[in-house]
Amino acid sequence: SGQGGKYSREANEAPRAPAPAQFRVVKLNQIWEKAQRLQLSAVKLAELHSDLKIQEKDELGWKKLKAEGLDEDGEKEAKLRRNLHVIMAKYGMNGKKDAQLADSNYIKDGSESDVLDDPRLEKLWSKAKTSGKFSEDELDKLWREFKHHKEKIHDYNLLLETVSRTEEIHKNVINPSDENVVKEELLHSKHRELKDKLRSISQGFERLRKVSHQGYDATSEFEEPRVIDLWDMAKSANFTEKELESFREELKHFEAKIEKHQHYQKQLEISHQKLKHIEGTGDKDHLNRNREKYTMLEEKTKELGYKVKKHLQDLSGRISRGLQHNEL
Repeated sequence: SGQGGKYSREANEAPRAPAPAQFRVVKLNQIWEKAQRLQLSAVKLAELHSDLKIQEKDELGWKKLKAEGLDEDGEKEAKLRRNLHVIMAKYGMNGKKDAQLADSNYIKDGSESDVLDDPRLEKLWSKAKTSGKFSEDELDKLWREFKHHKEKIHDYNLLLETVSRTEEIHKNVINPSDENVVKEELLHSKHRELKDKLRSISQGFERLRKVSHQGYDATSEFEEPRVIDLWDMAKSANFTEKELESFREELKHFEAKIEKHQHYQKQLEISHQKLKHIEGTGDKDHLNRNREKYTMLEEKTKELGYKVKKHLQDLSGRISRGLQHNEL
């Protein structure tokens, strides 16, 4: 630790230049700077970065729309505010201590019930774990599905909370002469988003119930929970056989992209642990080499995270339009 102190003094004597702004939207840079001061893991920080990049893309797109005189009813602006609130809550930056979902290494760290905190899910998981129907790899995969389901419920509750808040704001903003028509459209749009999420939660729970009781189907096409969700939703959307087949192929590419991102997340976590260890030794050459590797992995993880989230956004939008078509 003495050497670590010496290294720290040397670092203080030659401070590095301030990091360049990461985003073109001021408030997103402020959130990013705040996040640097929190005790977030390297993987969580990279994940937040890609969430903020998606938000930046949407904010800049909205500014362009607004300049063209579109979004008169303020619906897109309201949705951007909701999304930002959800991001803040997701990473524990909204002032609520319990807002951030606990990180968990699946079944290996023995904290399943702490993460699930839903009696129905806990009961299913407990049955599946003791049923003897699953290998360790399959249990690992099933645990990811359970955790993903828990996150969906969490996201739904956050959206519900922000929708309620923005409805209150809109009550005071909308021009009374247009009030009825515009308010109806706003409510329809927001509630449709909630309805889609609720449908996904309901389908997801049925799937978990079925898999927990019967085990995995050997012919199952997809492994990743987000992809399984999208495929289940796509089958109940208004797609032709040809469109559904094309969507299936795209989901295969999407799953490969997710797997690549997960590989880099694991490498980033390993590199971060190694870097912390080397910082304690004071070996500057070794430190610089590892810092370069860490920076490369961090950038690649952020970039892949952004691509995964953008692809997910596009795929979800297509399904949502297909489901709306069903309701017309």
